[in-house]
Amino acid sequence: MTTTLEPTTAPLTQTTWEIDSAHTDVGFSVKHLMISTVRGRFSDVRGTIRIDDDDLATASVQVEIGAAGIDTRQQQRDDHLRSADFFDVEKFPTIEFESRRIERIENDRYRVVGDLTIRDVTREVVLDATQEGRGRDPWGGERLGFSAKTTIDRRDFGLTWNQALETGGFVVGNEIKITLDVEAVKK
Repeated sequence: MTTTLEPTTAPLTQTTWEIDSAHTDVGFSVKHLMISTVRGRFSDVRGTIRIDDDDLATASVQVEIGAAGIDTRQQQRDDHLRSADFFDVEKFPTIEFESRRIERIENDRYRVVGDLTIRDVTREVVLDATQEGRGRDPWGGERLGFSAKTTIDRRDFGLTWNQALETGGFVVGNEIKITLDVEAVKK
């Protein structure tokens, strides 16, 4: 009698991490009048990170940002950014990101490739990400921290409003630098 053993695959252990919006910052910067930089942030950020077998290269990321939560420290500018000229928050209340794949570059550095949706336009973006740390908080929870950055052209997402300057150039630059500092809590 011969017995054939089928290879067995151990089931994956998946952990889910919820983004802690109180300890997460989504910021951006853009040139103003071609001579200075305006910085802003979004205060309404939520999402999840799912990781298989504790391997970050297998993770999936889903993030939703409330577009109305934009803050550049200037109410008139923020109201304009919320209008149909830019984010049109009445019609498109959220900005969304969903990862497609994550590639380990070295040690704690990763390339996160995913789809960014602003207004009704979805484009692939690549985030350069770093795992900043992992540990227990004073209340017994487990936390994970990341930083990431990318650059997009706002026109690719339908954010085309601008005004020409008499001296040449435009009021608003097209290149948007995005930075993220994310803290997530294990569920």
